[in-house]
Amino acid sequence: MSANNFPAADAGSIGVKRWQARSVKGFRQAGSPGQAGKPDVIFPRFCLTRLKAATQPCGMVSPNPGMILPFALLLGAIAAGPLLAPKWWLRHYAKVALGLGAVTLGYYIFVLRDSANLAHTAHEYVSFIALVGSLYIVSGGIHIGVKGQATPLANVIFLFTGAVLANLLGTTGAAMLLIRPWIRMNQYRVTAHHIVFFIFIVANVGGGLTPIGDPPLFLGYLQGIPFWWVAEHCWPMWAVGIGLLLAIFYVVDKINFTRAPVAVREKETATETWQFNGLPNLFFLAVILGAVFISRPVFLREILMFAAAAGSYFTTKKSVHAANQFDFHPILEVVILFAGIFATMMPALDWLNQNAPRLLGQHPAPGVFFWGTGVLSSALDNAPTYLGFLSALFGVTGTSDIHELLGQQHLQILAISVGAVFFGAATYIGNGPNFMVKAIAEQQKVATPSFFGFIFKFALPFLLPVLLTVWFLFFRG
Repeated sequence: MSANNFPAADAGSIGVKRWQARSVKGFRQAGSPGQAGKPDVIFPRFCLTRLKAATQPCGMVSPNPGMILPFALLLGAIAAGPLLAPKWWLRHYAKVALGLGAVTLGYYIFVLRDSANLAHTAHEYVSFIALVGSLYIVSGGIHIGVKGQATPLANVIFLFTGAVLANLLGTTGAAMLLIRPWIRMNQYRVTAHHIVFFIFIVANVGGGLTPIGDPPLFLGYLQGIPFWWVAEHCWPMWAVGIGLLLAIFYVVDKINFTRAPVAVREKETATETWQFNGLPNLFFLAVILGAVFISRPVFLREILMFAAAAGSYFTTKKSVHAANQFDFHPILEVVILFAGIFATMMPALDWLNQNAPRLLGQHPAPGVFFWGTGVLSSALDNAPTYLGFLSALFGVTGTSDIHELLGQQHLQILAISVGAVFFGAATYIGNGPNFMVKAIAEQQKVATPSFFGFIFKFALPFLLPVLLTVWFLFFRG
């Protein structure tokens, strides 16, 4: 959630086309003199605005680097609290998140006096909650029953289907729709690896083929990257990433499957039947996905999403909610924790946007963008990080023409795109759906790894080799 200007070149030549990357707050490009400003287009958490031309840099604020501390403390609390003091954390996590967020908000209000920054952040937070909240409620009204044993091969097919659907429904939509049937079909042997690989594949890497699939790619599309350019150029990385993750999952799941006695498997699946309850909620799901592309008037998008959620909740049969064990605790936890994350993340993203061009150097290789975007995406959320590095690429190349950049620096743009999408799976906070999947799994009484357990037990041994392979094959040069 940061703001900064990255000059496209020297002020005398193309100063009237000056890029301002505001990450979660927005990614702005000035048009030509006299050009009317185009409307905001906001994907959850991210606002994009085309401003009128300015021959002088836009006003900027530079937060004290020490103000990144509340963000670090909140991440540490989210990571260590449930592990070291679970009962205390359950009672006090709201105080911790909102308290640290209030410290940062107070700094921006009373010290920096940056009300515009706060207004953008608040709008994007509402947009984010509107999307994940409405999808959570609508998906909670859809009950998908499965029949038969969840063999490793059946699970692989399910995850691959989810990866493809992520490009049509978005990673958030696909994850919210499929996580409950995924848990249900593996109910007699579900373990942490089922949840983690679902996050890896369906909630993140799977959405790497279309701008609809993942928020960073959608933001690139709104900046002028053609819709099908992503699929045309990213499919080899997507195929390698999905193929390797599915192969690793198959091996891990095969071991887990053989541990369950045949008699137990047959008993637990004997009474199951194929069923689909809550069909009308597909209409509400379509309303939410369509609303993502609405830009004007302000808040119409969010109103439609909340209206769809209300319509779904009040028209869904109680028996469907009961079958899904639906309640509001998981989304309430997300609302509170991400309020703190949105607030405390602002200084960190401000610093990133102000220093990225200097840190990258004059001729950064694709690998620099892949690892730089990726590592920071895992901690700062992938979409604002994507915008920060895309803005930095405009700065170091001296151009503000996205089509020129696609011709000259297409590998760098690919590296930014793939890094943001793939590394979003590395932590619970790397991408919006991750934490929602964890919360739903816990609500369903499924054991999930802690924040550090997710990283050290799964991301490093299973995801990191995939990322290294993608880098070696496509971005090493």
